[in-house]
Amino acid sequence: MQSTGKAAVRVRRLEARDKQHWLELFKGYIEFYKASMPEEVMELTWQRLINEEPGFHICLVATNEDEVPVGLAHVLFHRSTWSPTWYCYLEDLFVQPTERGKGIGRALIEAVYKEADARQCTRTYWATQEFNYRARELYDQLATKSPFVQYRR
Repeated sequence: MQSTGKAAVRVRRLEARDKQHWLELFKGYIEFYKASMPEEVMELTWQRLINEEPGFHICLVATNEDEVPVGLAHVLFHRSTWSPTWYCYLEDLFVQPTERGKGIGRALIEAVYKEADARQCTRTYWATQEFNYRARELYDQLATKSPFVQYRR
């Protein structure tokens, strides 16, 4: 349980009982970025997360007082060519819109940092879109903005 100054936020690992809430959060995340994803890919992602597939991700969820997930963080740990240690990539972070402003995003990022520290990761990083101003206000408090530009194929 983490105290955010507003209310206590509980962050824990994803559990099988969370599937419907996780799915709603993940779909909300995908919708926020105006993207789409086939149902079979969502199911595959769920299976990978719930089984903590080696070399894939872990999922942390923030829950409300009723233990219902209201936020998620998908986290990938990987090796680097630049370091003998591990890196931590926060691939997806999403908080239910009705729960924003309650310290949940901060609690999730701090929990990610804790997981990264436990694995002795020397870098924790993530990306967001330029227009995601509200989230970037939080990110500016918790991390340093990188000068890198992302390219994709």
